[in-house]
Amino acid sequence: MARARKPSRPHHPPRPSRHRIHRSRLMAACAAVLALSGAAVAGTPAPAVAAGEPRGHDVSSHQKDVDWPDSRAKGARFVYVKATESHTYRNPYHARQYDGARAAGLVRGAYHFALPDRSSGRAQAAFFVRNGGGWRPDGWTLPPALDIEYNPYGTHKCYGLRKAAMTAWIRAFSDEVRRLTGRRPVIYTTTHWWNTCTGASRAFADHPLWVARYDAPNPGTLPSGWRAWTLWQYDNGGSLPGDQNLFNGSLAQLRSFARGG
Repeated sequence: MARARKPSRPHHPPRPSRHRIHRSRLMAACAAVLALSGAAVAGTPAPAVAAGEPRGHDVSSHQKDVDWPDSRAKGARFVYVKATESHTYRNPYHARQYDGARAAGLVRGAYHFALPDRSSGRAQAAFFVRNGGGWRPDGWTLPPALDIEYNPYGTHKCYGLRKAAMTAWIRAFSDEVRRLTGRRPVIYTTTHWWNTCTGASRAFADHPLWVARYDAPNPGTLPSGWRAWTLWQYDNGGSLPGDQNLFNGSLAQLRSFARGG
Protein backbone atom coordinates (compact mmCIF):
# COMPACT_ATOMS: atom_id res chain seq x y z
CA MET A 1 0.00 0.00 0.00
CA ALA A 2 1.08 3.56 -0.57
CA ARG A 3 1.43 6.10 2.17
CA ALA A 4 -0.26 9.46 2.32
CA ARG A 5 1.84 11.53 0.02
CA LYS A 6 3.51 14.30 1.90
CA PRO A 7 0.74 16.01 3.88
CA SER A 8 3.23 18.83 4.52
CA ARG A 9 2.71 18.83 8.27
CA PRO A 10 5.01 17.90 11.17
CA HIS A 11 3.37 14.47 11.20
CA HIS A 12 5.14 12.02 8.88
CA PRO A 13 2.63 9.46 7.60
CA PRO A 14 3.48 5.77 7.40
CA ARG A 15 5.23 4.59 4.28
CA PRO A 16 4.42 1.41 2.41
CA SER A 17 6.00 -1.91 3.14
CA ARG A 18 8.48 -1.69 0.31
CA HIS A 19 10.37 -5.01 0.65
CA ARG A 20 13.42 -3.72 -1.21
CA ILE A 21 15.19 -6.33 -3.33
CA HIS A 22 19.00 -6.23 -3.45
CA ARG A 23 19.84 -9.28 -5.52
CA SER A 24 22.54 -8.65 -8.07
CA ARG A 25 20.91 -10.85 -10.71
CA LEU A 26 17.77 -8.73 -10.63
CA MET A 27 19.70 -5.50 -10.87
CA ALA A 28 21.72 -6.82 -13.80
CA ALA A 29 18.52 -7.73 -15.61
CA CYS A 30 17.14 -4.23 -15.02
CA ALA A 31 20.33 -2.38 -16.00
CA ALA A 32 19.28 -1.68 -19.58
CA VAL A 33 15.97 -0.13 -18.55
CA LEU A 34 17.62 1.83 -15.77
CA ALA A 35 20.07 3.30 -18.22
CA LEU A 36 17.23 4.27 -20.54
CA SER A 37 14.89 5.79 -17.99
CA GLY A 38 17.13 6.96 -15.15
CA ALA A 39 14.04 6.36 -13.05
CA ALA A 40 14.99 3.87 -10.34
CA VAL A 41 16.95 4.03 -7.14
CA ALA A 42 19.70 1.47 -6.47
CA GLY A 43 18.08 -1.72 -5.25
CA THR A 44 14.68 -0.95 -6.76
CA PRO A 45 13.26 -2.88 -9.72
CA ALA A 46 12.80 -0.62 -12.72
CA PRO A 47 9.39 -0.11 -14.29
CA ALA A 48 8.80 -1.27 -17.82
CA VAL A 49 9.17 2.05 -19.64
CA ALA A 50 7.92 2.23 -23.20
CA ALA A 51 9.95 4.23 -25.66
CA GLY A 52 8.94 7.88 -25.43
CA GLU A 53 6.70 7.39 -22.38
CA PRO A 54 6.92 10.72 -20.52
CA ARG A 55 8.41 10.70 -17.04
CA GLY A 56 7.28 13.04 -14.32
CA HIS A 57 7.11 13.56 -10.59
CA ASP A 58 4.93 15.07 -7.88
CA VAL A 59 6.00 17.44 -5.14
CA SER A 60 4.71 19.18 -2.03
CA SER A 61 6.14 21.55 0.57
CA HIS A 62 8.61 18.78 1.52
CA GLN A 63 10.54 19.57 -1.65
CA LYS A 64 10.40 23.35 -1.03
CA ASP A 65 12.26 25.21 -3.79
CA VAL A 66 12.69 22.77 -6.67
CA ASP A 67 15.36 23.22 -9.33
CA TRP A 68 12.96 22.89 -12.25
CA PRO A 69 15.49 23.29 -15.09
CA ASP A 70 17.46 20.45 -13.49
CA SER A 71 14.31 18.30 -13.31
CA ARG A 72 13.67 18.87 -16.98
CA ALA A 73 17.30 18.12 -17.83
CA LYS A 74 16.92 14.80 -15.98
CA GLY A 75 13.93 13.85 -18.10
CA ALA A 76 10.85 15.25 -16.37
CA ARG A 77 8.08 16.34 -18.71
CA PHE A 78 5.25 16.79 -16.23
CA VAL A 79 4.64 17.34 -12.54
CA TYR A 80 1.78 17.43 -10.07
CA VAL A 81 2.12 19.97 -7.25
CA LYS A 82 0.26 19.64 -3.96
CA ALA A 83 -2.06 22.59 -3.48
CA THR A 84 -4.30 21.77 -0.52
CA GLU A 85 -5.33 19.28 2.14
CA SER A 86 -8.76 18.96 3.77
CA HIS A 87 -10.45 22.40 3.85
CA THR A 88 -7.83 24.36 5.78
CA TYR A 89 -4.28 23.58 4.61
CA ARG A 90 -2.54 25.28 1.68
CA ASN A 91 0.94 24.36 0.48
CA PRO A 92 3.00 27.52 1.09
CA TYR A 93 5.32 26.62 -1.82
CA HIS A 94 2.57 25.83 -4.29
CA ALA A 95 2.67 29.02 -6.36
CA ARG A 96 6.44 29.05 -6.84
CA GLN A 97 6.52 25.31 -7.57
CA TYR A 98 3.60 25.47 -9.99
CA ASP A 99 4.83 28.56 -11.84
CA GLY A 100 8.46 27.41 -11.76
CA ALA A 101 7.55 24.12 -13.41
CA ARG A 102 5.72 25.88 -16.21
CA ALA A 103 8.61 28.31 -16.75
CA ALA A 104 10.95 25.32 -17.18
CA GLY A 105 8.71 23.80 -19.83
CA LEU A 106 6.91 21.14 -17.79
CA VAL A 107 3.22 20.35 -18.11
CA ARG A 108 1.91 20.79 -14.57
CA GLY A 109 -1.17 20.30 -12.49
CA ALA A 110 -2.34 20.56 -8.88
CA TYR A 111 -3.52 17.87 -6.47
CA HIS A 112 -5.58 17.84 -3.28
CA PHE A 113 -4.96 15.46 -0.37
CA ALA A 114 -8.38 14.31 0.83
CA LEU A 115 -9.36 13.90 4.47
CA PRO A 116 -12.96 12.74 4.16
CA ASP A 117 -13.52 12.72 7.91
CA ARG A 118 -12.88 16.46 8.21
CA SER A 119 -15.47 17.98 5.86
CA SER A 120 -17.62 17.23 2.84
CA GLY A 121 -16.32 16.39 -0.61
CA ARG A 122 -17.97 19.49 -2.00
CA ALA A 123 -16.34 21.74 0.61
CA GLN A 124 -12.87 20.30 0.02
CA ALA A 125 -13.26 20.55 -3.76
CA ALA A 126 -14.25 24.21 -3.52
CA PHE A 127 -11.31 24.95 -1.22
CA PHE A 128 -8.97 23.16 -3.61
CA VAL A 129 -10.11 25.01 -6.71
CA ARG A 130 -9.93 28.37 -4.91
CA ASN A 131 -6.36 27.68 -3.85
CA GLY A 132 -4.55 26.42 -6.92
CA GLY A 133 -6.68 23.56 -8.20
CA GLY A 134 -7.97 25.23 -11.34
CA TRP A 135 -7.65 24.14 -14.95
CA ARG A 136 -7.41 25.75 -18.38
CA PRO A 137 -7.31 24.14 -21.84
CA ASP A 138 -3.88 25.51 -22.74
CA GLY A 139 -2.05 22.22 -23.16
CA TRP A 140 0.17 22.99 -20.15
CA THR A 141 -2.31 22.45 -17.31
CA LEU A 142 -3.15 18.93 -16.17
CA PRO A 143 -6.64 18.29 -14.80
CA PRO A 144 -7.05 18.70 -11.03
CA ALA A 145 -6.22 15.55 -9.08
CA LEU A 146 -7.77 14.00 -5.98
CA ASP A 147 -5.33 12.09 -3.77
CA ILE A 148 -7.40 9.64 -1.73
CA GLU A 149 -5.76 6.81 0.20
CA TYR A 150 -5.10 5.40 3.65
CA ASN A 151 -5.55 7.77 6.58
CA PRO A 152 -2.12 8.97 7.77
CA TYR A 153 -3.50 10.60 10.92
CA GLY A 154 -5.49 7.86 12.60
CA THR A 155 -6.31 4.19 12.90
CA HIS A 156 -9.38 4.30 10.67
CA LYS A 157 -7.89 3.52 7.26
CA CYS A 158 -11.16 4.46 5.58
CA TYR A 159 -11.57 7.59 7.72
CA GLY A 160 -14.47 6.01 9.60
CA LEU A 161 -16.71 6.12 6.53
CA ARG A 162 -18.76 3.21 5.29
CA LYS A 163 -18.23 2.16 1.68
CA ALA A 164 -21.34 3.89 0.37
CA ALA A 165 -20.49 7.07 2.24
CA MET A 166 -16.95 7.08 0.86
CA THR A 167 -18.23 6.64 -2.67
CA ALA A 168 -20.67 9.49 -2.13
CA TRP A 169 -17.87 11.70 -0.77
CA ILE A 170 -15.73 11.10 -3.85
CA ARG A 171 -18.70 11.77 -6.12
CA ALA A 172 -19.44 15.06 -4.36
CA PHE A 173 -15.80 16.13 -4.72
CA SER A 174 -15.74 15.18 -8.39
CA ASP A 175 -19.03 16.89 -9.19
CA GLU A 176 -17.89 20.15 -7.60
CA VAL A 177 -14.51 20.09 -9.37
CA ARG A 178 -16.28 19.53 -12.68
CA ARG A 179 -18.77 22.30 -11.96
CA LEU A 180 -15.98 24.75 -11.15
CA THR A 181 -13.37 23.75 -13.74
CA GLY A 182 -15.11 21.80 -16.48
CA ARG A 183 -12.96 18.68 -15.89
CA ARG A 184 -13.45 15.52 -13.91
CA PRO A 185 -10.54 15.10 -11.51
CA VAL A 186 -7.80 12.55 -11.89
CA ILE A 187 -8.11 10.04 -9.02
CA TYR A 188 -4.88 9.00 -7.27
CA THR A 189 -5.23 5.85 -5.18
CA THR A 190 -4.03 2.29 -4.66
CA THR A 191 -5.90 -0.82 -5.72
CA HIS A 192 -6.06 -2.14 -2.17
CA TRP A 193 -7.38 1.07 -0.64
CA TRP A 194 -9.96 1.60 -3.38
CA ASN A 195 -11.37 -1.88 -3.27
CA THR A 196 -11.38 -1.90 0.53
CA CYS A 197 -12.81 1.54 1.25
CA THR A 198 -15.22 2.03 -1.65
CA GLY A 199 -16.34 -1.58 -1.82
CA ALA A 200 -14.68 -1.95 -5.23
CA SER A 201 -16.84 0.80 -6.69
CA ARG A 202 -16.99 0.86 -10.48
CA ALA A 203 -18.66 4.27 -10.58
CA PHE A 204 -15.60 6.32 -11.53
CA ALA A 205 -14.34 4.62 -14.68
CA ASP A 206 -14.80 7.92 -16.57
CA HIS A 207 -12.14 9.54 -14.35
CA PRO A 208 -8.44 9.33 -15.29
CA LEU A 209 -6.65 6.92 -12.94
CA TRP A 210 -3.37 7.72 -11.21
CA VAL A 211 -2.42 4.45 -9.58
CA ALA A 212 0.33 3.93 -7.01
CA ARG A 213 2.31 0.71 -6.96
CA TYR A 214 5.95 0.45 -5.95
CA ASP A 215 8.71 -2.10 -6.53
CA ALA A 216 6.99 -3.65 -9.51
CA PRO A 217 7.60 -3.77 -13.27
CA ASN A 218 4.06 -2.56 -14.03
CA PRO A 219 0.99 -1.14 -12.24
CA GLY A 220 -0.50 -4.59 -11.77
CA THR A 221 -4.19 -5.16 -11.07
CA LEU A 222 -6.04 -1.85 -11.27
CA PRO A 223 -8.74 -0.61 -8.88
CA SER A 224 -12.21 -1.88 -9.68
CA GLY A 225 -13.86 -0.05 -12.56
CA TRP A 226 -10.75 0.91 -14.50
CA ARG A 227 -9.39 -0.93 -17.50
CA ALA A 228 -6.41 1.36 -18.06
CA TRP A 229 -4.20 3.73 -16.10
CA THR A 230 -3.31 7.28 -17.11
CA LEU A 231 -0.54 7.92 -14.56
CA TRP A 232 1.50 5.45 -12.55
CA GLN A 233 3.42 6.43 -9.42
CA TYR A 234 6.07 3.73 -9.31
CA ASP A 235 8.43 4.98 -6.59
CA ASN A 236 8.69 7.56 -3.83
CA GLY A 237 12.30 8.46 -4.61
CA GLY A 238 14.61 8.61 -7.57
CA SER A 239 16.41 11.01 -9.86
CA LEU A 240 13.57 13.55 -9.72
CA PRO A 241 12.45 15.40 -6.58
CA GLY A 242 9.52 13.75 -4.83
CA ASP A 243 7.63 10.75 -6.17
CA GLN A 244 8.37 9.22 -9.56
CA ASN A 245 5.63 8.87 -12.18
CA LEU A 246 4.97 7.78 -15.75
CA PHE A 247 2.30 8.91 -18.20
CA ASN A 248 0.64 6.16 -20.21
CA GLY A 249 1.17 7.56 -23.69
CA SER A 250 3.38 9.82 -25.76
CA LEU A 251 4.37 13.42 -25.09
CA ALA A 252 1.85 14.53 -27.72
CA GLN A 253 -0.84 12.55 -25.91
CA LEU A 254 0.19 14.13 -22.61
CA ARG A 255 -0.32 17.59 -24.10
CA SER A 256 -3.66 16.47 -25.55
CA PHE A 257 -4.70 15.14 -22.15
CA ALA A 258 -3.81 18.50 -20.62
CA ARG A 259 -5.95 20.30 -23.24
CA GLY A 260 -8.92 18.11 -22.47
CA GLY A 261 -8.56 15.43 -25.12
